[in-house]
Amino acid sequence: MSLELLRPVEEESLLGLALLPKQVLGKNIAIHTTSLGLPELKGLHVALIGLSEYRNSFFPNIQYDLARFRKAFYELFPGNWNVKIADLGDLPNGSKVEDTYFAVKEIGYHLKQMNIIPIFIGGSHDLIYPMYQVFQEFKQLVNVVAVDRSFDFSQEDELISGRSYMSKIIMEKPNVLNNYTNLGHQSYYCAVEEKDLMDKLYFDGVRLGQLLDDLRLAEPVLRDADIVGFDMKCLSWEALADPLKGQPNGIDSRSICGLSRYAGISDRVSFLGLFEINATPVMDQLLAQIVWYFIEGVHYRFDENPINTKEGFIKYSVALSNQTMVFYKSEKSNRWWMEITNDSHLDNKLKTSSLLACTEQDYEFASRDIIPERWYNAIRRLL
Repeated sequence: MSLELLRPVEEESLLGLALLPKQVLGKNIAIHTTSLGLPELKGLHVALIGLSEYRNSFFPNIQYDLARFRKAFYELFPGNWNVKIADLGDLPNGSKVEDTYFAVKEIGYHLKQMNIIPIFIGGSHDLIYPMYQVFQEFKQLVNVVAVDRSFDFSQEDELISGRSYMSKIIMEKPNVLNNYTNLGHQSYYCAVEEKDLMDKLYFDGVRLGQLLDDLRLAEPVLRDADIVGFDMKCLSWEALADPLKGQPNGIDSRSICGLSRYAGISDRVSFLGLFEINATPVMDQLLAQIVWYFIEGVHYRFDENPINTKEGFIKYSVALSNQTMVFYKSEKSNRWWMEITNDSHLDNKLKTSSLLACTEQDYEFASRDIIPERWYNAIRRLL
């Protein structure tokens, strides 16, 4: 089992822990140490796993010392959570990148079977690929969300790298990708060919400016996600407090924590990855807080899967000029969904319906005879 490959947390991460108050996270989570071994997995909700696989990174010279993150994370105080957390240590690199992919997939498969959410920290963004392969094993359709300044399609001869893992996923057989959504892309980091491919495949995207103007646009996207990957190159230099390692425009520290909380509160998200981490003094604390907010979100999950909308939901039917759209609002969480109906089958005998997370604004747009773009893309993907 690949879990046996995990190395214990380095002693450096544990230095000074004994001097901290008893309430800190470092004294209230299970930690894989040399003396205690791997923690018991039964009953866990969230598991931290460190990665150092950068050989396919867009910037392969990036290396991040995970001990710095752990020191910052262990010092934080938990909320009033009922979430059981473990730090399972670090996965060493395989002889080849493909060996690392295989180990990540095996670990992810085992944890998903146990309904444990792994948070993978470190390595490059292409490590989303083995997480996707877990859903292939389960024969389950998957929604991938990337918080990234670019789309990560191939622009090189090499098919899979930190810039092209999505090309590999799209061409992989059997294909279980239902949707890919990019949050925070910046047009000058995206080739025209990539934008054309996004449109051709009816994938969704929210530009950086739109995202920062209204972070709530990301909530329904993350609510429908199964895998969420943060490429930390998306951060502005202000977020990193280092103009030499950031970029002029990007996601600020407050917004990325908000996105992480949205991902945590989603009842569907079962994998989180934090990749391409730049080493700055502020990054250690920011990374710890991003993980903190994700766990906070997990604690506040509604356990709300609106398959049966007869109870606990208010139904709204909106008559547009050429069709009727159906929306549902949860009486428990006040969240919204819109109905996606595939009636392309012969004689409509096999008409099927599903629900797509949305905002109240989407309902208001429909009331003004404006079809929401995410609804349109979802219908086109079905066809």
